[in-house]
Amino acid sequence: MPHFTIEYSANLEGRVDMEKVVEVVRKAAVETGIFPLGGIRVRAISCEHYAIADGNSQFGFLDMVLRLGEGRDLATRKQAGEHIFKALSAHLDPLFAQSQFALSFDMQINDKDTSWKRNNIHEALKAEAVHG
Repeated sequence: MPHFTIEYSANLEGRVDMEKVVEVVRKAAVETGIFPLGGIRVRAISCEHYAIADGNSQFGFLDMVLRLGEGRDLATRKQAGEHIFKALSAHLDPLFAQSQFALSFDMQINDKDTSWKRNNIHEALKAEAVHG
């Protein structure tokens, strides 16, 4: 159940291709090998109303939060997080070079006793793999 939620300042519209950003994150998550393919979700949400630092409207941000289920040790989570952050950060290098920008990424572990899910995508992926 790795769910990535990206919030970003609306002033990035037209400067950053968010379709590519979500694909970079999805691909990096797959590359870690620790997340079930059928559970990966990446979404990006533009924030129209925001204030950064001293109020300079040219400053931008992208904040990503990963919610994941229990069961992975700290070393595994750190290795995966570093891989994903490195891929995203490298993708955004041109933005850092052109403007003042803040990038952040946090992981949150969902408590299995208070997290409910229903998903038939895993079965569809298994069937597709078997039947092509």
